[in-house]
Amino acid sequence: MMRDSLIRVQDQVRDALRNGTGVVALESTIIAHGMPYPSNLETALGLEAAVRRAGAVPATIAVIDGVCCVGLSRNELERLARAGPASLKVSRRDLAVALARRALGATTVSATLYLARRVGIPVFSTGGIGGVHRGGETSLDISSDLIELGRDVPGRPGVSVVCSGVKSILDIGRTLEFLETQGVCVLGYQTDMFPGFYIRDSGFPVSNSVWSVQEAAHVIQSKQQLGCNTSVLLAVPVPREHEPHTSLIESAIGTALQEATHQGLNGPQLTPFLLSRISQLTQGRSLQANIQLALHNAQVA
Repeated sequence: MMRDSLIRVQDQVRDALRNGTGVVALESTIIAHGMPYPSNLETALGLEAAVRRAGAVPATIAVIDGVCCVGLSRNELERLARAGPASLKVSRRDLAVALARRALGATTVSATLYLARRVGIPVFSTGGIGGVHRGGETSLDISSDLIELGRDVPGRPGVSVVCSGVKSILDIGRTLEFLETQGVCVLGYQTDMFPGFYIRDSGFPVSNSVWSVQEAAHVIQSKQQLGCNTSVLLAVPVPREHEPHTSLIESAIGTALQEATHQGLNGPQLTPFLLSRISQLTQGRSLQANIQLALHNAQVA
């Protein structure tokens, strides 16, 4: 394995990067904080298998005993899955703390993006990114995912992110405005409308669409040739057959948000609570949609 005292890159990931074989980064928050055991482990293994079937090498990223690990073993995936919320939820802000404490941590989109770019992985697949929370215009609760997507590092091309938009619990309109301000290129994949995680159509149009993987690759290549190193966000709708009814999702979101407000939840606690509560309120339909859209995104990536 290639490693220094802070970052360990799995052998197969390192070899693929050297040989020009495709590598797809995968986050670990979906394992530890996104769904219960054993569904989380099954999903993590399914995501890696989907990437391999497409001819690329998966690189699930996490913090293991204070080391940033790019590419995990089966035992490490299972350890994270069993730890669940007992593991740290690590955004870019928290990486140094997790390393100093030799912690077990699941990386969010922002931390995964940072580490993927650091080692040269060009593509990252996830379920949905964070964004501006509802009421964010007064609370300023804005995910660091958006900052990392818009980060332009000279000499380090941005990581292209394949996702199903932002989670429906968020303020999608303000999130899109923030992404525009950050210079993030948002592309709808085979759609003119921005997906809302569980639902195919959030009600907000995308400024540009692509209708094939090849077309998306050409946009990404052109962006790199311009020397513009912010990320490209490829927004892929959940497969139609796995989309829950919109009214069911909106009702569950409304109830979960009211309960979260009553309990005074905010910050890193909020999203895991909402996703779990929405799953309960929809009798598991939202969880199944979450799993299926993540698997579909990994195939597209």
